[in-house]
Amino acid sequence: MARRSARTVFPTLPAVVWQPGLPVHGARSWVILVGEAGLPAAAKEAGERLGVDLDRLLEVQEESGFSRSAGTTAAYPLLTGEVAEVLLVGAGAGTPRDLRHAGAAIARFGRGKDELTTVVAEGIEDAGLQAFAEGVVLGSFTFSRKTVDTGKPVAGRIEVTDGTEEDRDIAVERGLVIGRTGWLAREFATTPSNEKDPAWMAARATELAAETGLDVTVWDEKKLAADGFGGILAVGKGSTRPPRFIRLDYTPAGATDDTPYVVLVGKGITYDTGGLSLKPREGMVSMKRDMTGGGSVIATMSALKELGAKVRVTGLICSAENMPSGTAYRPDDVIRHYGGRTTEVKNTDAEGRLVLADGLAYAVQELAPDVIVDIATLTGAIKVSLGSMLYGGLFATDDALADNLADAGEASGERLWRMPLPAEYTELISTPIADSVNSSKGPGSITAALFLKAFAGDVPWAHLDLSSIAESPADALEYTTGATGAGARLLTTWLTSDTPTAGIG
Repeated sequence: MARRSARTVFPTLPAVVWQPGLPVHGARSWVILVGEAGLPAAAKEAGERLGVDLDRLLEVQEESGFSRSAGTTAAYPLLTGEVAEVLLVGAGAGTPRDLRHAGAAIARFGRGKDELTTVVAEGIEDAGLQAFAEGVVLGSFTFSRKTVDTGKPVAGRIEVTDGTEEDRDIAVERGLVIGRTGWLAREFATTPSNEKDPAWMAARATELAAETGLDVTVWDEKKLAADGFGGILAVGKGSTRPPRFIRLDYTPAGATDDTPYVVLVGKGITYDTGGLSLKPREGMVSMKRDMTGGGSVIATMSALKELGAKVRVTGLICSAENMPSGTAYRPDDVIRHYGGRTTEVKNTDAEGRLVLADGLAYAVQELAPDVIVDIATLTGAIKVSLGSMLYGGLFATDDALADNLADAGEASGERLWRMPLPAEYTELISTPIADSVNSSKGPGSITAALFLKAFAGDVPWAHLDLSSIAESPADALEYTTGATGAGARLLTTWLTSDTPTAGIG
């Protein structure tokens, strides 16, 4: 993986650096990770340098309620010497998930500090060290439009060491890049919709493409009409800010006709009022995040070259703003999608599937991929099924694809739960006057997936409904409060896995 270079459009992230051996001159704040096995071996030497009996400090803190579970913290100020404080951070069993949570806790502690020195246990595998770096990035996320920002900036530099002389730069660097995709997706989702419209999405994608060696093509409303993207046009009709269809292409060095080809399709609804099927006020709050799927696709694409992905990938972002007006589409309208398939509209608030349908049809008919994965904050029903913050919904027509995406979800911390696609429910979206309806009574996340399945044809296809993991109500796990940028780390992990086929089966 190439070393990071200065960027013009990427966010400023904390510098997480691997330090072989304990630093001679450490930072004023030291962090000691404490797992189930106790203090790291290097903690003894660190304690001697700090003039602190870390064994006794741990004992006292545990008597006061500190636990070794992942992400718990206990700070201990030092009144003399060059070092100002020691922070104990729980690392649990030391799994990648635990270390990701620990990294985020350290990032939250490190706000406003110039430098931290972090001592971790020996023997942490690359996957764990990578996850730790991801957590630091995710826990550092900040976004503000205040005139005077009173928030503390992210830590300037975090040195990580296990006391050995081993070089672990590559694992840390990979974690920073994957963490950055999560940061970018969260930044997209958090940007208010008065700043963010489909043209903004296209401009942001174009900027990142220029920085990362991607090819980019953008359809404006005239080209969308000329090419027959009826779903995207219908959803965008009610807004004064017209829709866009964005295509990003990545081709690895040395690609041949046998190189596996993946298409990602992301929902990019930059604001969703529900259209004429107007949402209540409470339902509109946070609808600036309804383009999380599209933002995650852009963020994923931005990392593929840097991480050396070995597959061809096209990212398609279907972007529109769903507004009520005299030009808005209506319930009972019949839409003709890209390629000719028709949909009868029963609910203009079921708009995400209408724009994704055009993207899926375009992928099948124009690109001939080996695999298609669409990603969206599609239904509230998936929250009813899976709750919040633990699992996103996974629907798939191919078992190997489902297994590989689920594995990537476990590795990235964006876990998935496979949902059924029973053919018996297809009749719930049938209608006598079109090929299907966009909304019906019944299990909402399943019927939405079945609606999309018809546009994927015979190509192995997966649908990720991530509404259930798209928002964090508090600073918890690896997140800060607000949008999580769900899906970017999952897709990046999957597409840059060690297997040349990225797990496509």
